[in-house]
Amino acid sequence: MERKFNRGPAMRDVARAAGVSAQTVSRVLSNHPNVQESTRQRVMAAADELGYRRNNMARALVTGRSKTLGVLTLATNNYSRSSLALGVELGAREAGYTVNSVTSGLSAEALTGAVSRLVNQGVDGIIIAAPLRDAASTVRRLTMRVPTVNTDGSSGISDGLVGVDQDLAAVLATRHLLELGHATVWHVAGPEDWSDSAARLGSWRRTLEEAGREVPPELHGDWSPESGYRNGLVLGRMPEVTAILVASDEMAFGVIRALSELGRRIPEDVSVVGIDDIDLAAYSNPPLTTVRQSFEDTGRRAVTHLVELIANPGMDNPPDLAAPVLVVRGSTAPPPAA
Repeated sequence: MERKFNRGPAMRDVARAAGVSAQTVSRVLSNHPNVQESTRQRVMAAADELGYRRNNMARALVTGRSKTLGVLTLATNNYSRSSLALGVELGAREAGYTVNSVTSGLSAEALTGAVSRLVNQGVDGIIIAAPLRDAASTVRRLTMRVPTVNTDGSSGISDGLVGVDQDLAAVLATRHLLELGHATVWHVAGPEDWSDSAARLGSWRRTLEEAGREVPPELHGDWSPESGYRNGLVLGRMPEVTAILVASDEMAFGVIRALSELGRRIPEDVSVVGIDDIDLAAYSNPPLTTVRQSFEDTGRRAVTHLVELIANPGMDNPPDLAAPVLVVRGSTAPPPAA
């Protein structure tokens, strides 16, 4: 009787199950960009069903390293997310790693599911580039044995926090407007469940309180220009509003559009400051005063910290928060004369 060995599934088995070539399977599993999404999903489904990725993880454990970094990002076309992802990709390439990215929605279930997929794929370390306020404890349990770096403001969910000092970003913007002579500063904040948004909101409020100024009620957007536009239509109808801090440049563009439609001149009637200093900020009308933070640099620094953690498990890794820089342009000026 012929003896049969129970071998693990091979790439050709995945290819046969998905109805594609072995080369296509290889391109999908190495995250090659030139693969149709329908093909990618079919190959991944076949690989998961056959247990191919789990078999790969076992081989990675034998060799000690997979030379792959996992990255969790949100499913969004937001400028900051794409710029940070570019920095991670470049930093990983320079360090000799490939990147396996997964995207997720904001629900706790979606976020924990995405992290679980990365852990099961046997990555050497994970960069979390998504807000996890509601899923933090579950994610922390999932990543206890995987070096993890977070770029979205919460130091309690990972081995390291890398980013930009969001408290200082709001201080710089708010003080700039107060020093120009504005009585107070209104704020269009980001989503309430984002750590960066919460940090900027709290810092804006404390800066006004320390200056002995009235703290107006904040408004919230979702980082999109459209949400900025909606809030701008509200603020533009309030004559007492002469200075606005907007939590992102993209929302600030929407605010400026709404103010202009309502006949409020920028900066003669209302001064506007954004945060991020994306490429378009210098070319808006008027050019936008903003607080610069480099997302690409954050991505590179996150990779550097993660690679060090992989090489030295348990090392002391204090938060690495870069200082933002105020960039003054044409959207801010002293308030109109009474």
